[in-house]
Amino acid sequence: MNRRKTREVAMRLLFEMSINKESYEEILNNFKENTDMDLHDVDFSYVENIIKGINENLELIDKKIESNLKNWKLNRLSKIDLCILRISTYEIVFNEDVPNKVAVNEGIELAKKYSTDNSPSFINGVLGSMIQE
Repeated sequence: MNRRKTREVAMRLLFEMSINKESYEEILNNFKENTDMDLHDVDFSYVENIIKGINENLELIDKKIESNLKNWKLNRLSKIDLCILRISTYEIVFNEDVPNKVAVNEGIELAKKYSTDNSPSFINGVLGSMIQE
């Protein structure tokens, strides 16, 4: 299984949830049925674990992110950056199997691929502050 690709799928689904306001179960089923992406090395149980975990702990995760933002508010973040921060924060706070440095690095890599030029350093700053708490 490819964890990076798995996180990428989770980020795409979280982003879709933020736009379509559908449940994670609906989003996950629609994705499995309708994607043209090669999914043979995606760990769907981990994708579901991430999305369900974020959904169930959203308030705590968002508070953790917001407490580490410097001169920013959660509602000012791009939806992509917020999804990336939520995944990384979930892994830092709730998943002991993923080292904090890995969660931060994977968040930075997602930001490099999907967000603006400034996002990787922004994501790094927020998550770096979080793991130093």
